[in-house]
This record gives sequence, C-alpha cells and structure tokens, in this order.
Amino acid sequence: MDIVTPDPARLAPAGSQRVSRRVSRRGTVEPFHVMEVLKAAAARAASHGDVVSLCAGQPSTPAPRVALDAVQRALRTEVLGYTEAVGTLGIRRAIAEHYDRSYGLTVDPDAVAVTTGSSAAFTALFLAAFELGDTVAMSRPGYPAYRNTLTALGCRVLELDCGLQERYQPTVAMLDALPEPPAGLILASPANPTGTIIESTELEAISRWCEAHGTLLVSDEIYHGISYGRPCASAWETSREAVVVGSLSKFWSMTGWRVGWLLLPEALRRPVELLVGNLNICPPAVSQVAGIAALSPAARPELEAHVERYAVNRDLLLERLPEIGVARMAPPDGAFYLYCDVSHLTDDSTRWCREVLDATGVAVTPGVDFAPAVPGGDPTLDGRAFMRLCFAGTTQDVATAMDRLAAFG
Repeated sequence: MDIVTPDPARLAPAGSQRVSRRVSRRGTVEPFHVMEVLKAAAARAASHGDVVSLCAGQPSTPAPRVALDAVQRALRTEVLGYTEAVGTLGIRRAIAEHYDRSYGLTVDPDAVAVTTGSSAAFTALFLAAFELGDTVAMSRPGYPAYRNTLTALGCRVLELDCGLQERYQPTVAMLDALPEPPAGLILASPANPTGTIIESTELEAISRWCEAHGTLLVSDEIYHGISYGRPCASAWETSREAVVVGSLSKFWSMTGWRVGWLLLPEALRRPVELLVGNLNICPPAVSQVAGIAALSPAARPELEAHVERYAVNRDLLLERLPEIGVARMAPPDGAFYLYCDVSHLTDDSTRWCREVLDATGVAVTPGVDFAPAVPGGDPTLDGRAFMRLCFAGTTQDVATAMDRLAAFG
C-alpha cells in the first residue's frame, strides 16, 4: 500500500506535536471523468458565460409540480427530522405501488430500501453482498462508478466486452465462456452510456443463469420510463433473487434530491439496513416527501412530456451528427445519451473534448469514462475513440451545440 505523507516543511509549527497523515489507496481510483468535465465547464461558464452542457445526465427540468407542492406543505407543517434508515413506510409503499402499476409486480414495502440516491444504494449493496477480492462483472462500455466503487472496496472488476453485435449488453454466452461464475453481475438497461435496452428474453435468461450459478444479478433500472418504442423489463419479473436499483433522478427529473432505492431479496435486507443506518443515517426527509408525490399518477403527464422532448432532441442529433462525420453509434433505445464513435476526429477523446470545450463552450464527455483501454480488450471499444452526448436539455441547447460542433469540425 502506498502511503502519502505531507512535506516536512508543511507540518505543524515548531514546538507543537508532529502529525503524520496517511491516505489510503481507496482514494486513488480513476476519476469519474464527467465530473472533471463539469468542473472545467463551470470554469468556462465563469470566464466566458457561453457553456452549452451535453456532458452530464442532468434533466433541464425541475421536480414535478405535485412534488414541489407537497414539499411546500411539508415545510410549513412537518419537522422533517430523521426517518427510518431505509426510508419511511410512506415512500416504500409508494415505490411498491409504482412497480404494481408499471410492471404488474407485487412488491412488499419491506423489500424496499430507500437510499441517498442510487449511488448510495450501490455502495451499501456492494458492501453487503461482496467480500474483499470477489469478482464482479460488468459491461464494457459501462458506467464508471460501478468499476471505481468496486475497486475502492477491494473487489476485482471483470469487464465484459459488449459490442454493437450484442447491442452493448452482456449475454448468457459471455457468462458461459467465463472460467468461473463471478460473485456478481451488474446489468444496466437502458444503459449508460449507450442507452441500449436488453431484450426481455435475454434478461430472463441472464437472471436464470445467475440464480443457477450463485451470481448476484444487480439490475440497474434507473432509466426506466425513458425509452423510444422499445419496452423495458425489470429483473424482478423473472427473479426475486436479483437486486433492482431504482432512482428518482432521471425519469422523475430529481437528480439533486438524492432519492434512490433497492429491491432486495430477503437475505440482504437487514445487512443493507444496518449499513445505510451507519453510513447515511437516513435519506433526506424532505426528499422523501417529494418522492411520494412524484411517484403518484398525478405526476405522470408532466414526466411523459419530458420524454417526448428527449425524443425530439434524440432525433435532432441523429439528423445532424453526420455533419461532423459521426456515422457509428450505439442504438439509442432509451435513456438520454448517444454514444458516438469519433475515431475519425481523434484518438484521444479526453484531449478532444477539452479542445471542443475550450474552442466552442460545448461540454461533452470522453468515452474513456466508460471504456478505458485494457490489455487484451476489444480495440473497437476503446473509449479513446468515443464521446457521449446527453440530450436531456432543451431542444434549443441541442441545436446550438450542434451548430458550434459543425463549425468547429
């Protein structure tokens, strides 16, 4: 283990007790590059005031009106103090009812653990389910925080090369080819960064495979509700041994409210409760109030209107990306991302995205976040040749960004 100590000249003043500082290797994981882009974009906005952000998965709309109204009432009438570690019974019931309405699934509210965003859900779940040194598989390209969090927790991450032929999703054939079953498999549908949706039959087959081989299936379903004519299946339609991860951030347009949840098999419920009680105490009380209202049928028309706008933005990008020579991308089934091959423009997407921001004020995310170069990995998936565009903003912002990119190219 590498120990970093401060320079002696910067230690406590003479005559005081010397203090030795240590930094663990957990903090030396790869950065979440989109956060680095956001930081650079904020600096550009302060200096130039011209940033158009297509980098982060951030809806440009506020929480649903019914949620905001509920919060205003609660602020006047409720204490909004600590709640149960896994959320109030009210919000857990609201989540269970959502699964009944959306999937026809009967979910016990006791199977629901509400967390401080889905990020906290993943951390608590990984701590509860996996031991030091366990192997957990995920797709490449895939969401970097899976990889980085698992690495920080001492797990071994096995990235499965998932290309266009597999619609950037894992398959049973890939799992059968492994020398031994992994402790866990993370599957996201719709996926980040690709937006692809796994076929329901393949999801069912993977769920069955994981049950048969003692592999914990972690189904990231935080983009459910945002799709373009292709249905989204839930892992719990097949297997109650899987873990489902949900969130109010994306479809419900509530990123900063930090409300996520887990649907947990019986064996993981108490361990997760104990962990989140120590790590987070409880999810934000005010956000839980908002969440109950957001999950109600009254919010649906407003939320579905957002998806209609995303579809318009998606079509606009598909129409205009050929202007900068982009012809190859992941099938944009859902979510609000396009994952684009820009190998004709650069062999270093990090540098290229920085140059684009500096020259145009348009912030986009380099593909290295989602598919870092790995020895023996499929070179056609190398993230240095890809960028991710988010089209969750306004249609005008998308059009302005494309005007600038076309002029830059």
